[in-house]
Amino acid sequence: MSISDPSAAQTPLLDDTIDGCLDYKGRPVRRSSSGCWISASFIIVVEIAERFAYYGISSNLITYLTGPLGESTATAAAQVNAWNGAASLLPLLGAFIADSFLGRYRTIILASLVYILGLGLLALSATLGSISSSGGQNADDIALSSSLQFQVILFFSSLYLVAFAQGGHKPCVQAFGADQFDTQDPEECKAKTSFFNWWYFVRNRKTSYSAIAAEEEARGILATESSKQFKFLNKALLAPDGSKEQGEVCSIREVEEAKAVIRLAPIWATSLIYAIAFAQSSTFFTKQGATMDRSTAMMGFEIPAASLQSFISLSVVLFIPIYDRIFVPLARALTGKQAGITLLQRIGSGMVISTISLVIAAVVEMRRLKIAEEYGLLDKPNVMVPMSVWWLVPQYALYGLADVFTMVGLQEFFYDQMPNELRSVGLALYLSIFGVGSFLSSFLISAIENLTSGDGRDSWFANNLNRAHLDYFFLLLAVLSAVGLTLYVCCTKYYIYARWGRTF
Repeated sequence: MSISDPSAAQTPLLDDTIDGCLDYKGRPVRRSSSGCWISASFIIVVEIAERFAYYGISSNLITYLTGPLGESTATAAAQVNAWNGAASLLPLLGAFIADSFLGRYRTIILASLVYILGLGLLALSATLGSISSSGGQNADDIALSSSLQFQVILFFSSLYLVAFAQGGHKPCVQAFGADQFDTQDPEECKAKTSFFNWWYFVRNRKTSYSAIAAEEEARGILATESSKQFKFLNKALLAPDGSKEQGEVCSIREVEEAKAVIRLAPIWATSLIYAIAFAQSSTFFTKQGATMDRSTAMMGFEIPAASLQSFISLSVVLFIPIYDRIFVPLARALTGKQAGITLLQRIGSGMVISTISLVIAAVVEMRRLKIAEEYGLLDKPNVMVPMSVWWLVPQYALYGLADVFTMVGLQEFFYDQMPNELRSVGLALYLSIFGVGSFLSSFLISAIENLTSGDGRDSWFANNLNRAHLDYFFLLLAVLSAVGLTLYVCCTKYYIYARWGRTF
């Protein structure tokens, strides 16, 4: 009887290399020394630092633009929305580069370096502004003007450099963090396959439906709700010349993946109104607070107007445990669904709350304008309106509550409903909702400014907010939100959830 070598028997137990997984240097990955919380904890720290930096800029941007840079309220709001829009749309480019070329890790590293450079230059531009303003009356006017122009150019260049860095960082960091726990799936993400899928669909546009039906029957495809929807895309199952070569046709799964992406389009489009409303928290809400009584019990201390946005985050932190521990179990008992409500129902619920928040914001603004008139402050924009800033807390808190439903729901929806190979792109599509929404908000503000100003009239966004009509703007957004919600509900009735866990 032969005796086996004990060391040889123990070797497989000591070798915890994960098959098919390599690190960024191409080396085999060991389960004991990488992945899971060992890596995810560092990623979370990076994300926390990035969020502090980003919100530090966005929260104070309108105050800086209307203050040191001297822009009008409407122009500053449009600038903030344009920057937020760019920061939310550029992730589409970053996701494509990460999934197709560099990979998420290298993209995050490069984006972080660009981010740090942008923040450094942004701080430098503010420092130059302080130096220029301290030059005194004897400073040469031409030199001062030239210095101001250089400061503005440097400021906006740095600002959009940060937005560019966001494009690489935002769509990758969360997906990269989720990858640390996906030890059971060694397949690499290859977003370039989507290009070939779509290319084969243009090629087969003239294929007859009888040929498609014959091919479906030959492959044993069952007539499901998914296969019946966007049936024209099933043409990709056939080669243009009728050949059966595998390299010339798309698989059933690839066709279903393309259908899943197309199904997202109506949800994406009808969510834009929510994104327009969301953009106001960092612009006009902040300007509202700057005119109100921000004093506290502490002598000489005033609450910074931009810090009011922290109530959105506080609302999110407080309500998420309530949502998980109370709302979900109650909803599960009523609906029988594991998550209590579907993702689309969760998104729609947040849209309803957002609409209510806009109505409350309009009512509060009406009250602020009435008090300003009663105290004779309509033409004294620099005098504090004797109305506590705490009146703004409900609209901020409801915005946070809406985020728990809609923003978290959209994030999970666009990640879950995208094919595995395109989930970075899915997160980028989610962010692009707020990018396009910010640009639409900027366009809407500019259009209203042009329509309501002129002939000596004060526009809705007059620099003197006591003569402006932000209440009209908030009510307009509430009406648009109600219309958007109606369209959203109509679209959800025809949506078919993708189930990537099964084999098509």
